[in-house]
Amino acid sequence: MATLASRPADALRLPADAVLLTIDVQKGFDQFPDRNNPECEGNIASLHAAWRKARRPLWHVKHNSEEPASVFRFGLPGNAFKPETGPEPGEPVVTKAVHSAFIGTDLEERLQRAGSETLVLCGIQTNYCVASTARMAGNLGYKTFVVGDACATFPQKLLGGDVVAAQLAHDLALAELHGEFATVVMTADVLAAVRGGPAR
Repeated sequence: MATLASRPADALRLPADAVLLTIDVQKGFDQFPDRNNPECEGNIASLHAAWRKARRPLWHVKHNSEEPASVFRFGLPGNAFKPETGPEPGEPVVTKAVHSAFIGTDLEERLQRAGSETLVLCGIQTNYCVASTARMAGNLGYKTFVVGDACATFPQKLLGGDVVAAQLAHDLALAELHGEFATVVMTADVLAAVRGGPAR
């Protein structure tokens, strides 16, 4: 069976109206330690640059928490987008208060109006808001891709008190999504598909 690493470089095809949906890349995450994938924001920035150059639809999701103690509450510094991956003027922003970007938002309505049936997801956290959005997108019938190396997460505490390292939590989340709710791809694959050349 072909793995992600062994898949042919030209295997990924993305329609011109595929929406790049960047999920919750907000300043509040900077205070949490031991995150995996320090290249996440750089990879997202590369995806943004390619999408903008190709004039493809680039949308953003922001988490406006309703929890009193959350750093992601509207108006707090942690609610702001990270500047290197934030929206440019005119790019749609979907605001949510729960994990999935489809719940309590107009995301599905926006996609229907745009006629877009393909979603490319990236952001933070892999196993929470990215995974929740990907699962629902898959269940709703959208062709869904998750850019694995453009996502990140944090260590997870188990019910018994043990801690799962961030990288393992990230890998498990992607493994559960791949082939069931979405196709997991890498930044190089997506950039090649957008630019029309082979991944390097």
